[in-house]
Amino acid sequence: MKNPYLPYPVRIDKIITETEDESLKTFRLVFLDPEQGEKFVYKPGQFAELSLAGKGEVPIGIASSPTEKGFLSFTVNEVGLVTKCLHKMREGDVLGVRGPLGNWYPWDRMEGRNVVIIGGGFAFTTLRSSIVYMLDPSNRKKFRDITVVYGARSPGMLLYKEELTQWEKRDDIDVHITVDATDDPSWKYNVGFVPAIAKEKIKSANNAIAIVCGPPIMIRFTQPVLEEVGFPPERVIVSLEMRMKCGIGMCGRCNIGERYVCKEGPVFSLQELRALPPEY
Repeated sequence: MKNPYLPYPVRIDKIITETEDESLKTFRLVFLDPEQGEKFVYKPGQFAELSLAGKGEVPIGIASSPTEKGFLSFTVNEVGLVTKCLHKMREGDVLGVRGPLGNWYPWDRMEGRNVVIIGGGFAFTTLRSSIVYMLDPSNRKKFRDITVVYGARSPGMLLYKEELTQWEKRDDIDVHITVDATDDPSWKYNVGFVPAIAKEKIKSANNAIAIVCGPPIMIRFTQPVLEEVGFPPERVIVSLEMRMKCGIGMCGRCNIGERYVCKEGPVFSLQELRALPPEY
């Protein structure tokens, strides 16, 4: 059995600066040992630990899809020691990846249903993974209508801009992009907070499951919007990525009540969360 503390060595194959303030970068990683890459089997919704020798490690949601072969992608916000060091690295540099960790979105329950995806800020990573996964030709027929509401503070803070443009052009996915505020006269999409745009765009919960991932305040105000449309709590799926720590339930810093989010999550239904203390 593989040591759960031992990371796989990976090489930075490509770096994409996502936002205008350069605080968010996507790192495409390739396993040094292809056999280890084949063992890294994951599903959209899971996360991994990125580690730098002598600096530490940080939990990050997996932004790539299992349908994208040969690499892993992680979008990293520059907020602490490890992430600042990672942002200074260059293509060709080597780091470690430990995982995959946590559970995933309920793909078995989502087949044959309409899927609503609501995301905000840089928490759109595992939702990006999910969209790419569902739109893959081998999977698209498994799901019915796909509706996406995604927002950021400003146009310059949106992630995956090229892919958002490509998704908008498709006729098998309905994408609604929004920003909190902008004075850009060329902006042609929505202006408003994600919960407000979700209330405007999502009109039915019929045969649907909703996936929500974003800042805690966005999650909190999105819940009543979905309830008003008719989503029961067992069909509202929330990812608590922001609580991830060690990933294997050893440090005791991610728990909500008696539940360890890193081992039993980060994906929970709203029904499950309501049985826990309101600490999320």
